[in-house]
Amino acid sequence: MVKICVLGLGYIGLPTALLFANSGHEVVGVDIKHQMVETLKTGKMPFEENGFQELLTSALEKKAFRAESQVEESDVFLVAVPTPFDPEMRMADLKYVISACEMIVPLLRKGNLVIIESTIPPKTCDKQVKQTLEKSTFRMCEDFYVSHCPERAIPGNTLHEMVYNDRVIGGVDEKSTQLTAELYSSFVKGNLHLTTSTTAEMIKLMENTFRDVNIALANEFAQIADDYGIDIWKAIEIANQHPRVNILKPGPGVGGHCIAIDPWFLTENASNSSLIMMARQINDSMPQYVLKMVKEVLAGIKNPTITVFGAAYKGDIADTRATPAKKFIKLAEKEGFRVKVYDPFVRGWCYPVLELNEAVDGSDCIVVLTDHSEFRNMDPTGFRNKMFHLNVIDTRNIINLSVWQNSDFYVHTIGKKLLKLPHVKDLEKSDILPIVY
Repeated sequence: MVKICVLGLGYIGLPTALLFANSGHEVVGVDIKHQMVETLKTGKMPFEENGFQELLTSALEKKAFRAESQVEESDVFLVAVPTPFDPEMRMADLKYVISACEMIVPLLRKGNLVIIESTIPPKTCDKQVKQTLEKSTFRMCEDFYVSHCPERAIPGNTLHEMVYNDRVIGGVDEKSTQLTAELYSSFVKGNLHLTTSTTAEMIKLMENTFRDVNIALANEFAQIADDYGIDIWKAIEIANQHPRVNILKPGPGVGGHCIAIDPWFLTENASNSSLIMMARQINDSMPQYVLKMVKEVLAGIKNPTITVFGAAYKGDIADTRATPAKKFIKLAEKEGFRVKVYDPFVRGWCYPVLELNEAVDGSDCIVVLTDHSEFRNMDPTGFRNKMFHLNVIDTRNIINLSVWQNSDFYVHTIGKKLLKLPHVKDLEKSDILPIVY
């Protein structure tokens, strides 16, 4: 058993701390957010996901985990703090990682292991982390050890993936790698792939960049399909029957703290990254493309109201980090649209999230931006009479087409464009203008 101090109790740091605590280690979880620490001390999780509460309860019962506001002397220090993206410089902002390392410095002892789980650009461990920790007068690889072990978990299935996914472990030297592998083997059931810290840093960014580039290609295919009037979703389905083709799905853009951010970490100090940068631009431009669809559908309607279905960046979770919904709403409001938002998971967002009936009341168009299961199974019969116009733009191709059409909705899907727009219905709305075809 070793004592582990986990710095950062967010979506990754906290479950990692609890998994170690339930695997026979003494764990101290540290966070600068006072409310987070106090909530954990009462035995409650600060955010919801399947299995988290049970894991916390078990760790507390074993007296293997406690939450504190100050870093403590330990055998292992694990840094799992956010790595924000600086949009102006298009670089990783390492201030939280460096700050966490600075907190460790006064407590660093010979033989300690420092693990960075935060997503970082290549060479961060060899340079910034090393430089910061050596302020202690100890020397990396001689007196203490450093590794990078990036997470590979997705919100909504975090615990399962943390335990059963393969892990990449990269140390600054062979001893750092071996010490980290021994520690993670206490709860990881997937394979442990051992490499160098710089390679591990690169692999994490490569994985998310691959997905970003693939989605960008799908989004470009979708726009081309709209030009030709074909169904890109069926085309992708058939193309993917090829044994060496795996095209991902188009949509309103990408979000989360990984795919929308990590590719920029690769480009910040690279001379050959034009493909990656182009993919980022394509995916970041998708909210504009969705708004273009909305404007075409609602042409001729004065002061239209649209209802956004989904503020989260992906289905069946409440995570709104880097969600394309935020950019879409800002663009729509700038064009003069009144925007209302409904999301069955999200609460306390930067825009008011309304109940379903209030969100669709007086709306001219529903825009589905998130692939929540509720939207996949939704029957609009109960609220269709609240709307002024029965339009829906499905950016995820998830709603039941026949159900919505049977309720007299005109359904428009990215990559499956209707060649003829609906006529304005004869409703009592004084600000409706005639459409001329």
